[in-house]
Amino acid sequence: MEYKEIKLDPVPPEPLSHTYGGKPISRYHVELHTPHELPYTTQSICPDCLMIDDVVHVIDAEVYEEDGKVMYRKTCEKHGEFVDVYWGDADMWRRAQTYWYKTVGLDNPRTETVNGCPNDCGQCPEHKSHTALALLDVTNRCNLRCPICFAHAAETGTVYEPTPEEVIEMMRNLRSNLPVPAPALQFAGGEPTVSKYLPQYIRWAKQIGFRNVQIASNAIRIAKSLDYARELKEAGLSTVYMQFDGVTPEPYIAARGSNLFPIKKQAIENLREVGLDSIVLVPTVVRGLNDDQLGKIIEFAIENADVVRSVNFQPVSITGRIDYSARKEMRITIPDCIHLIEEQTNGVIPSSAWYPVPAMMPVGRALGLMKGTPQLELSSHFACGMATFIWLNEDGTYEPITEMIEVDKFLELMIEIANLYADGKKAASARSKAKLAAGVRHIKKKGLIKDLLNAFLSRGDYDSLAKFMRRVIMIGMMHFQDPYNLDLERVQHCDINYSVPDGRIIPFCTMNTIHRSKVEKKFAIPIDEWRARHKPAPVEEDSLTKPFVAE
Repeated sequence: MEYKEIKLDPVPPEPLSHTYGGKPISRYHVELHTPHELPYTTQSICPDCLMIDDVVHVIDAEVYEEDGKVMYRKTCEKHGEFVDVYWGDADMWRRAQTYWYKTVGLDNPRTETVNGCPNDCGQCPEHKSHTALALLDVTNRCNLRCPICFAHAAETGTVYEPTPEEVIEMMRNLRSNLPVPAPALQFAGGEPTVSKYLPQYIRWAKQIGFRNVQIASNAIRIAKSLDYARELKEAGLSTVYMQFDGVTPEPYIAARGSNLFPIKKQAIENLREVGLDSIVLVPTVVRGLNDDQLGKIIEFAIENADVVRSVNFQPVSITGRIDYSARKEMRITIPDCIHLIEEQTNGVIPSSAWYPVPAMMPVGRALGLMKGTPQLELSSHFACGMATFIWLNEDGTYEPITEMIEVDKFLELMIEIANLYADGKKAASARSKAKLAAGVRHIKKKGLIKDLLNAFLSRGDYDSLAKFMRRVIMIGMMHFQDPYNLDLERVQHCDINYSVPDGRIIPFCTMNTIHRSKVEKKFAIPIDEWRARHKPAPVEEDSLTKPFVAE
């Protein structure tokens, strides 16, 4: 099979409508979830049942407030009580819930409800969100040996690596999601750049219909080869989601085994050289390791704002068995990081500037209804992530987007526009355009930002919107779950999902906490067998036998 000669058709072949299959447009009316009053009960799993007995034992968990924090307590009849901090600021928790909007969910689940959440992941009918960002592991091989990572081909002696034919079907499956085909795809692993097929996978992804194609990478190969960086760019790569733990050697030495900071800087230079100007810096935040560098990481992003579009902080997930006192030393939550950023930026990015990810749901809903085809709706659980934007001024200073735009008023405007269509109001299109034009009043500052947004809002000038986005950097915060803090309510709202070869689409946190080992065991083969079948290129063989170590 000559993969380079294949031309794939888009999926779906034509844009969908909001009323396909006789679905009522009224289901797109914007509504909020009912907020949780602390304390309340959710469902979780016993960490020890999973890690000792390899059993998914679902148990109740109490979410409650203590000393201004949101805590998590659950008891297994066999292994006893587990306590952990869920969110480090109860007031921020309550505020986040006020932006938790309902979505229309997923119209075509891939599995049935048999054993209940999380055993039926795939996605089952209990799932309440469609996929915003799809992930596809191209290999479990890696050119690093990081102790905090779940990629372990060299250690297990087996390789999990879907064939190109399987990758095509997994991408088609993701684009078959209803009512919204997955718009963005991230190739992950392991380390995706150690797959010789990666450039071809990127081309195929664009052909099938993914607007944004990313790789989650340590960027070592990109740093070592300008030609390889160019090859990825020419294949159609949109974004490099780059592991980035700090701006000094120490976090890399502790978490990755050697000082990779020079490699990160060289990778950025190479991407700049080839014209790939969408880099997301991804720091894994560990208390006592790099939590003192959050402000400096943001400053680094600003210094490289011509190519860095975002910083996405990820408070560490604790994957191994560890007692409460040790977890307490490591555990850092979303509010903890937000307060540290406020301190380390001298208040320039205050905690009040942050919004939960689902706050943006009405924007996707309104834009989709105006365009006449369902669009991406960020509909994750309110506790999964927070974000803000910073505007870069000409003099090198910056300020949060809340200083530029009345965000709450803008969100109210998007809800009003969405409901004009969802409620079948007369002249909804004309009325929505009038509302958009009037929405310019929610822009606080005159000058460039007002001119750019006015052009977009009043005339639909997307070139102006692109220019606006070049002057902002998104600062995000996403805390993926582990066996100690797993909340099945969060799982059911997950919109970051993995595609696997058997046709399932599995939520991120249950994939990495529960299902990954089972999926890899089902599809992995011994290394020697993989070598015989695959005839690995040198970069592929080196990922098994010669892990990279910085000089």
